[in-house]
Amino acid sequence: MREILFLVHRIPYPPDKGDKIRSWHFLSYLVEHYKVHLGCFADSDVDLAENAPVLRDLCGECYFARMRPWAARARSFAGLWDGAPLTLQHYRHGGLNDWVQTLLADRPIDCIFAFSSAMAQYTMGDIGSQTRRVVDFVDVDSDKWRQYSETKPWPANWVYRREARTLLAFEKKVAAEFDAALFVSSAEAKLFREAAPEQAHKIFHIGNGVDFRYFTPDADYTNPYEAEGKVLVFTGAMDYWPNIDAVTWFADEILPRVQAREPTARFCVVGAKPTPKVRALGRRPGIMVTGRVPDVRPYIAHATAVVAPLRIARGLQNKVLEGMSMAKTVVATPESCGGFEADIRRAVLLASDAEGFADRVISAFCSDRREATGKQARAAVLALHDWGKILSRLGPLLQGEAIAPTKTLAKVAS
Repeated sequence: MREILFLVHRIPYPPDKGDKIRSWHFLSYLVEHYKVHLGCFADSDVDLAENAPVLRDLCGECYFARMRPWAARARSFAGLWDGAPLTLQHYRHGGLNDWVQTLLADRPIDCIFAFSSAMAQYTMGDIGSQTRRVVDFVDVDSDKWRQYSETKPWPANWVYRREARTLLAFEKKVAAEFDAALFVSSAEAKLFREAAPEQAHKIFHIGNGVDFRYFTPDADYTNPYEAEGKVLVFTGAMDYWPNIDAVTWFADEILPRVQAREPTARFCVVGAKPTPKVRALGRRPGIMVTGRVPDVRPYIAHATAVVAPLRIARGLQNKVLEGMSMAKTVVATPESCGGFEADIRRAVLLASDAEGFADRVISAFCSDRREATGKQARAAVLALHDWGKILSRLGPLLQGEAIAPTKTLAKVAS
């Protein structure tokens, strides 16, 4: 059986947040076709005790590097003085590096798959140069840091501008050395082609799917909301700054406009690790902050609409796909949907400013329109974001074959 080295910056189980959903589905596909050797970072002792054993049962050799935030921050800070991207310093680990070198020397590895630029650093240069190497950048992370720099005061904006510049240089170096580079959407791939036109022939995109059998509107979910009214739900990791900015903007600027026209409207923020700023929102009338929940589906199923008011976003938003899969009306900013196909965007109510967003939310309260929009949303997801169809494009790429463009909804329907 062919063997592959899969390097991931975060343990890919359980698939309970954006990047882990993608890496888990990629890993699930790989173990069906390869003997997979897994190297990754574990965020907690719980990961090592409960989640690592699940992955050991699936994979061949494994190495779990414990990520300690204080040490990672110290390494990143030290990186300010050597000109390297802070991202690389954050994910630098001597034990993992030694394990990779030993594995490549001892095992007949047919392909190296690095999930994110941070993990590509372990097989740069001569290390693994005789093996086919594929990197999944997912998003153009350097451009994310550029966006951050435009919204933060000094000195943070200086640090973010530096990271955008140095990380882009490294991303281009990775693309030059590796045999293929993946992105999560055609928009992300196009952006990187413009930054590195000499590598355009190596750049592909493979989107995200959604488990539409799990995120189904047909199951019987217990209502988690105590009071009656129009509930608007946001889901996501609540220690992630773009999500924090999104819910704060919604609570400050959009929800009051909605409640002025629909007094029963309430806002529910569902997601793990809410920061103090997010928890404080839960003390306002009409706002609920849950923290981690065992299952987000009841909160989506019994909400009137899903909102995605992100002002900074990269790639494909799983919160949008999951809401659409459950046949919910999704109200979103253009930034939240920038990576999606036109057929997906047409099934979402889009608005870029607070007044327009509030208008879209009010229109979503109309039951007839909500039902029609929800059906259109789920149909688009079924056609374009089926994990099985998406992952079928990965195998040829790992073997050095070209992959075809994705189909549009119209072509699928025909």
